[in-house]
Amino acid sequence: MNKQIIKIITLVTFIAIGLIIVALIIIPDVIFNSPKNETYQTRVIIPRTMSANENSVTENNSERMAYEDNTMAKVSLNDGEFLLAVITQNFDEDPQEEQIIAYRKPAEVDSPVYISYIDFDDNTGSYRRVWDTATIVTKAGTLNIYTNDMIGDRSLCLNVLGMNTAGEQTLTIFRKNPAPASSQELFYKISELSIDGSIVIKEVPRTTAYQIMFSRGASYSVATYGRDYDSSNIMDQIETTYSYNPVNGLYERAGVAKIPGTQIEQRQVRELLSGSTDKFESFINGLWYFVSPQGTLNNDQFIYFDPEKREIIFHGEETYQVFLWQTSTATRYGIHIGSQNSSVSTLRRTIAIELESLESVRISVYEDVKLKIGVSTPWNGTYRKANKTELPDIKQEPIMPHFDGSYEGYIGKFTFSQNGNYQLLRGTSFQEGKYAFFKIDDTELLELRPQNLPGLGRDLYRIERTPKTGDISSAGELTLHRVKMGTKGIQELHEAAISLTKSAE
Repeated sequence: MNKQIIKIITLVTFIAIGLIIVALIIIPDVIFNSPKNETYQTRVIIPRTMSANENSVTENNSERMAYEDNTMAKVSLNDGEFLLAVITQNFDEDPQEEQIIAYRKPAEVDSPVYISYIDFDDNTGSYRRVWDTATIVTKAGTLNIYTNDMIGDRSLCLNVLGMNTAGEQTLTIFRKNPAPASSQELFYKISELSIDGSIVIKEVPRTTAYQIMFSRGASYSVATYGRDYDSSNIMDQIETTYSYNPVNGLYERAGVAKIPGTQIEQRQVRELLSGSTDKFESFINGLWYFVSPQGTLNNDQFIYFDPEKREIIFHGEETYQVFLWQTSTATRYGIHIGSQNSSVSTLRRTIAIELESLESVRISVYEDVKLKIGVSTPWNGTYRKANKTELPDIKQEPIMPHFDGSYEGYIGKFTFSQNGNYQLLRGTSFQEGKYAFFKIDDTELLELRPQNLPGLGRDLYRIERTPKTGDISSAGELTLHRVKMGTKGIQELHEAAISLTKSAE
């Protein structure tokens, strides 16, 4: 009998150990990949007009259908309402996604931006508006809305940032009421601020226990920066900090501090901050290097502002992004810029730039879509203007930028025209745009700017030609190596070379 009991105990022990091993494998995967975590991913889509070129055969139809589904409000807007932005997200963990839409009524004088909550009605089987409110944002081009966990309890808050008619920065934080009674709002304000300066949400790191939903996280604080009117120096500021009070569920003022600004010649400051966007755009024109918290210059991270081409280039160690400069709005200490990614048209980035000195600015970047892919480059911070001595020593040599000719290779047939246009035909796909050949030192380069395919950005190639004659149009063969330009000059991307042979006339 004892031997039989021992066998049973041994068998039970092995089974228990096996179950524990299986649990250790499955449970962490469930925790870290729980659908609950996914529901906090926010997708913000800025509506745009679809052009005829976007029906190109090279477009991914499934992506286009998903894009159209999420850029459209799930309800019809009323007459006189103009859609500005859409957030599509699951706010209550039911099977259907909900929406937050932002819109305005252009017919109204100084029309505020309105927001609505759209929910699925199980009784009617359709979507309907269940909550509307006006915000204090009146300048639609400065609008930025997104959701995050401001409080730290994994509940969603809706942040609405922008500027009002008086040129003040505004921030309204709405919190979703978990179980609203009939007399209560579906969303209620926990903070609403406006200041003739700037507003910053101070996000803090949260523990692993918060990430795996074992505990609460620290609440984010909000800081406003306005002019110190008791000081004769225009650059002196007052910092006011607001913290979340769990007792009454509101943000309350927690502290005030004076921040001395740089002593700059006041006449120059007044000229830059006169309310003219042209003057400040001219001031920031060019290359700005990131200044680390230790005060050192980071040559691997910079932002390049090009007011003439209406482009902004963000360059980090592993990042090269081109944004189209869409709007400029003057602020008390600088400028507010609205921009759109040149390759991903649904990605908007608003940039608040404040003057620190005649050689430095403070930049805050807000993105409509907060991606959780790797670690994004921390664009926020102080930037110093690049002096001529700090710029790469680049000598450009003139070269014939355009010519008439055709080349063929495995990527298709290139046709270059004297008017600066090119065409690339590959099977049933078709690409066209602008091109230019040029030289930097002894390196020949080709830049392509597609125009009929909005999803493609510009490309830069290093050119090898055979024979190496002085006229590139007489080359019988061209070899293209894809490169990028940075502060360290031309950098190879180590992609497969493209060989082109001149077509017979």
